[in-house]
Amino acid sequence: MNLGKASVLNYRAPPRFMNEQPSKIYLLPNLMTAGNLFCGFTATLKILEGALLQSTNADAAADRFHEAIWFILGAFVFDFLDGRLARLGGHESSFGREFDSLADVVSFGVAPALLVYRIVLQEFRTACWIIALIYLACGALRLARFNIASANHERESTTNGGKNFTGFPIPAAAGLIASITLFLLWLAEGEHHLGKWKFVLPPLLLFLSFMMFSRFQYPSFKAVNWKTQKSIPRFLVIFLVLIFTAMNYEWMPAVLFLAYLLYGFLRPWLSREWRREIEEEIGEEGSEDPTEQTS
Repeated sequence: MNLGKASVLNYRAPPRFMNEQPSKIYLLPNLMTAGNLFCGFTATLKILEGALLQSTNADAAADRFHEAIWFILGAFVFDFLDGRLARLGGHESSFGREFDSLADVVSFGVAPALLVYRIVLQEFRTACWIIALIYLACGALRLARFNIASANHERESTTNGGKNFTGFPIPAAAGLIASITLFLLWLAEGEHHLGKWKFVLPPLLLFLSFMMFSRFQYPSFKAVNWKTQKSIPRFLVIFLVLIFTAMNYEWMPAVLFLAYLLYGFLRPWLSREWRREIEEEIGEEGSEDPTEQTS
C-alpha cells in the first residue's frame, strides 16, 4: 500500500504541450495575411522616408506619402481577401485569427497613426504623439476584444451568424484615413502639401478611436465570397461602381468609406425592409436583427 501511494504521489502527468496538436497553417489565407503585413510594413517605411525628405524636398516627401496611402489601401484589400479565402475553404483557425490581428495592428494601427503624425501632428509637439497613440491603442484593444470574443465562441455583433460588427472596424478606419488623406492631397495637387485642410485629420483620428468602441452596427461583409450570387442588374451595378471607383481613384474611395461610416448612424432608423434591401445589395444576404425576428 505504501508503495502504491508513493507511486501515485510520484506520478507526473505528461506535459500538456505533448498532447496538443500543432496549429495548422493554411497556405492561401495566410499568404493574404502576409500580403497585408507586407503592405503595412512598406507603408510605414514610405512614411519614414517621407519624413526624412520633408525639410529638404517637399515634392519627394509628398510622393512617399502617396505611396504609403496606396500600400495602406492595398493592405485593406488583402485583409478583405484572407477571411473570404479562409471561409470559402473552411480553413478558419485560431492561428490565422491571431496572425491577422498582428498584421492589422501594423497595417491599420501603426501606419495610419504614423501617416497623420508626420503630415499634421508634428507641428504640435505637445499633442501629436498623444492623438496618434490613442488611435493606435484603441485599434489594438478592439482587435484584442475581437480575438477574445472569437476564442470564447461569442459573436462580435448581435446579429445571427456574426454578420455585423459592433463598432467601426479598424480596417475601415484605416481605409477612411488613407482615402481622406489621398483626397486632400488631390485637392492640393501642384502644391504638394495639404494646407489648412490637413487639420481635419487629427479630429478624424480621435473620432474613429471612439467609433471603434461604439455600439453602432456595421455589416461585416462576411457573406460576400466567391460563391455569392447576384442577379444580372445587381452585378452590373456593382461592376459599374468598381469601374467608376477605379476611374476616380482620387476621391471615390473616400466617398465609399464615408458612406460605410455614415451607414452605421442611419441603420437604426431604417426599416427592416430597407436594411435587407441595402445589405443584400452588397452581399449580406438574409442579414436581419434577431430582436426583430422574434418580435
